[in-house]
Amino acid sequence: MLYFIIFIGLVVFVGYAFYKKNSRVAQPFPEHWHAIMLKEVNFYKKLDTAEQKRFQNRMMQFLSEVYIDSVDFELEDLDRILVAASAVIPVFAFKEWYYPTVSGILIYPDNFNEDFEFSDISKSKRIAGVVGTGRLEKKMILSRKALYHGFKNSNDKRNTAIHEFVHLIDKMDDHIDGIPELLLQNTYAIPWLKLVHDKMEAINNDKSDIRAYGGTKQAEFFAVASEYFFENPKLMKRKHPELYKMLSECFRVKT
Repeated sequence: MLYFIIFIGLVVFVGYAFYKKNSRVAQPFPEHWHAIMLKEVNFYKKLDTAEQKRFQNRMMQFLSEVYIDSVDFELEDLDRILVAASAVIPVFAFKEWYYPTVSGILIYPDNFNEDFEFSDISKSKRIAGVVGTGRLEKKMILSRKALYHGFKNSNDKRNTAIHEFVHLIDKMDDHIDGIPELLLQNTYAIPWLKLVHDKMEAINNDKSDIRAYGGTKQAEFFAVASEYFFENPKLMKRKHPELYKMLSECFRVKT
């Protein structure tokens, strides 16, 4: 019964998100958000003034296109800021980018299970973020706890929200398969796949500092490696120079 109630709520959210997406316009960037972002978003802090302004505009455009809602808590500015920043960071170098693969984001207070329950799930698989499929197509569900944690430590190689947005980037060619065709030039596809397989083998043989989840499938490797790239680029450049170079080419950015 609880699962049914949660599912009905998600379906209602899907319809409401579609309505809101088609009825909103970009708002001006709230001035007080700048100080919050300097404190919370290391990527933004490193930009010069002109690029920070461009980042602000990209955030507000994203927030005008995607509806964000919450379960069991009131949304705060920081929730919207961190979600929007997570969306902008991996595509900041692409001036005309938008996400046709997402229309609504639902934030849970904590990690959740496969039935979208977030209380008393100690014996269940704990999920921090997911890109929806089927009836939840074009929806993303995030744990607020994981969202905040992703920006608390800028050197831990983990950021759940960026991970999920990278899946959406991967999905732009209709397949979440770890081969981001819109980012990779054709000449890079074969070298990328070879690199991915080599790195996954190292992970699965316990010979890599890349998170173990990256060894489960190609799509997860791309998302996990992208977290690492944006969270601790200096370490990746030192320990995985070829992977760093390839991701720099993909995202068109030298971090």
